Amino acid sequence: MNPFWTNILIDVLLVIYVIDCVFMGLVIMMQRSKQEGLGAAFGGGFTDSIWGAQTSNVLVKATVWAAAIFFLLSITLARLYSNSAEMSKQASPVLQELTQPVAPATASLTNAAPAPTNSALPAAPAPVKPASSSTSIPAPKPASPTPAK
Repeated sequence: MNPFWTNILIDVLLVIYVIDCVFMGLVIMMQRSKQEGLGAAFGGGFTDSIWGAQTSNVLVKATVWAAAIFFLLSITLARLYSNSAEMSKQASPVLQELTQPVAPATASLTNAAPAPTNSALPAAPAPVKPASSSTSIPAPKPASPTPAK
């Protein structure tokens, strides 16, 4: 499948997924529980007067269908995401080049060969050597302890 169409299908299914989640949440909150929990917040018999006496059966069936659609969309989206990730790995030669393992360096720094020089590049300046001993600054003498009074 083309990655373009896969991404469009994922986006469409995500919109349906969010709508199903909101619908399922509302249907679950409208159901009347035995303890009159959130179902009583909607006016107790309000749903019975609007949709009839068998409203609880209709809400239970709507919850079952919404849950079935939720799980079906979850599995479908998981498969599409994994296929999309696999297609992007196969399609990108740059990513394949970057994910190849690098061989570890086996030579130590002391045994390493000097780097080849390129005549087109300017030479690096020579390191500065310390001045002769006649111009060196003498180290300070340690301070002698003062006698206690």
